[in-house]
Amino acid sequence: MTGPESRPTTPPDPAVVEVGGIDLAALTRRIAGLLEDRDRVIIGVTGTPGAGKSTLSTMLAGVLTESMVVVPFDGFHLANIVLEANGTRGRKGAIDTFDLGGFRALIRRLRANDEPVVYAPTFLREIEEPIASAVAVPQDVRIVLTEGNYLLEEEAALDGLLDEVWFLEVDDKVRLQRLVDRHVAFGKSPEDALAWATGTDEVNAERIRRSRPRADLVVRIG
Repeated sequence: MTGPESRPTTPPDPAVVEVGGIDLAALTRRIAGLLEDRDRVIIGVTGTPGAGKSTLSTMLAGVLTESMVVVPFDGFHLANIVLEANGTRGRKGAIDTFDLGGFRALIRRLRANDEPVVYAPTFLREIEEPIASAVAVPQDVRIVLTEGNYLLEEEAALDGLLDEVWFLEVDDKVRLQRLVDRHVAFGKSPEDALAWATGTDEVNAERIRRSRPRADLVVRIG
């Protein structure tokens, strides 16, 4: 099976789905439709930091009847030792602090689906490091969700590899508070957490917002 055709340079505005609470029916129906004519679907879930990508992916995994695995783009963070060596540790999370080629190679393997199992990395916020081979994707898994910030960026070069990419939107005040709470939970002081959320995270968010028109679907979290 081959992947979807490349997205046009100037695509039409994406459709919009409103999701409130745990109402995921529209999204599950959309996935079911994609599964009608293919053995496996690979869906990208993207959006700004704190938009709820991981949360939505987990919720979908809980309601879908078909087998599903979530593959996090964050597993392709460069290790801290590399970021320190090249001077980018202070803006960890920017697009150039990820192994885009490694992620693309993994998606190609998942798309080909010609191996008994493919192992993907994950990211542990407790230690702020990627962990190799932590997520198993067996050959019989029909739904792969990959969630991360930069799936619609031209630098990621994922055209033709993902069946669809969904862009998550949430109120910015809610998103900012989530980010601050997350940074505090993993060791930053409230002051440092706010500075990172409104600094490094917001610079990345501005870039990610510009990729929104390339999405197949916009999911607004109510």
